[in-house]
Amino acid sequence: MKAVALLIALGFFAAGSAFAQTGSLEVGADPKLHGPFPTNYQEIITKWLQDALIDPATARIEWIGPPKPGTMPEKRGGNALFGYLVEFRLNSRNRFGVFTGMQKKTVLIHDGQVIKAKGFGF
Repeated sequence: MKAVALLIALGFFAAGSAFAQTGSLEVGADPKLHGPFPTNYQEIITKWLQDALIDPATARIEWIGPPKPGTMPEKRGGNALFGYLVEFRLNSRNRFGVFTGMQKKTVLIHDGQVIKAKGFGF
């Protein structure tokens, strides 16, 4: 009886381990939709921030991870914009000259340009 219980327990453990290892599915990017992978994404975003921020010289960026294929909705119409999502934390001075503190931001890069941003006040 103990042997049967042990075999059943091992069966559940093995099934759970196999599911845990294969539970996530990586989806590749379609180059026709998402564009080429932005290997220089840090440079693209840093240059974009030069125009987007009030005081770009004070910007401190912490990169959260590499670009991932994704979408963001358009401002009007709700159609999906395709590209590569990059998440980072940003601390910079605002228009009052005060640091905002580290805040999470997300940008969508397509064909080497930032085409949409989330987490900014504009």
